[in-house]
Amino acid sequence: MNNKKIILQKQSTISTIVLIIFVLIALFPIGLVLLNSMKSSFEILNNPVSLPSAFSFANYISAWRAADLARGFFNSIRLTGGTILIVVITSTLAGYALAQNSGKAMGAVKLYFMLAMTVPMQLFLFPLYYILAKCNLISNFIAISFVLAAVNLPLSVFLMRTFFLNVPSSLEEAARMDGAGTFQVLTKIMVPMVYPGMITVATIVGLYTWNEFLLTSTFMQGEENFTATLSYRALNSTAPDYGQLMAGAVIMILPIIIFFLLVQKYFIEGLTNGAVKG
Repeated sequence: MNNKKIILQKQSTISTIVLIIFVLIALFPIGLVLLNSMKSSFEILNNPVSLPSAFSFANYISAWRAADLARGFFNSIRLTGGTILIVVITSTLAGYALAQNSGKAMGAVKLYFMLAMTVPMQLFLFPLYYILAKCNLISNFIAISFVLAAVNLPLSVFLMRTFFLNVPSSLEEAARMDGAGTFQVLTKIMVPMVYPGMITVATIVGLYTWNEFLLTSTFMQGEENFTATLSYRALNSTAPDYGQLMAGAVIMILPIIIFFLLVQKYFIEGLTNGAVKG
């Protein structure tokens, strides 16, 4: 027994050391960016891993103003919020429908969503641009939210279907025996049971939309419509200030880190619950 305990302790120690090494490797680039965000371009080019001669937040102020990140953040929040709302509502409804039915028609729908996940978005850029331009919807936040929602919908539907499959069917049967309709079953019984899945979907979609560049750079035209990502790109001029760029990068990733820390409990719970059934 003592030998087994010693072996288990050694294995635990080795696992802890390996995990610490991986954490340090993952955090090193972020720490390097944070360190260089407080240095001048000369100091960064001279030695990017050295400490700054004086810790200063001047780069943050200049990056915020030069890129007009206040407007960029506002636009990103509008676009991300609209996309999340569309995806969560539609994927919840579609996921519930797919979980309740297993006929040939639903099999075709599942196949359609699976194929949709394999098609690269670049194939639709020109047709989408033509349609949006014809309808005068270029730089329209609602229209672009629907486009981004369509990109995220196939995966989100499959995730929500998995969460609904994990809900015991006896709960729905009991509710229907009490006279509850489909809408009441969905809103009163199912949604409270799958809310970790909804948060998981919202997190995945939110992170994708916040960092999205290809579609927003194509369809969001005019500086007044730039998202935070497009605004940050404006800092990368012909003669970039590297300290300013590093400070802008920290400003960009800070909301993502804060958001994930706030929802990580529900996100992990949703992923583990959704992995039970397929």
